[in-house]
Amino acid sequence: MYAIIQTGGKQYKVEVGNQIMVEKLESDVNAEVDFETLLVADDSGVKVGKPVLTGVVVRGKVLEHGKGKKVVVFKYKPKKDTRTKRGHRQPYTKVEILSIG
Repeated sequence: MYAIIQTGGKQYKVEVGNQIMVEKLESDVNAEVDFETLLVADDSGVKVGKPVLTGVVVRGKVLEHGKGKKVVVFKYKPKKDTRTKRGHRQPYTKVEILSIG
């Protein structure tokens, strides 16, 4: 059994027991969160929402918050003596999927 969930403007395929990294959630560590479910597939078939399934909840547990690897943005214009170097670390939340349905 798997489900497609939506959070942070992105979609993820999840199964029970998966650990996924999503855009930062405003939840405490060890808190439970519910996600919007777009699709659920199991032995009986596939259920697709329009756009979201009602009555189906994917529940997860927040494991940790953190930041991803640094991305370096370097802008350079030749012959103009212009150089700009900036870095960015995207915040994330690690979530373990507890139940589907």
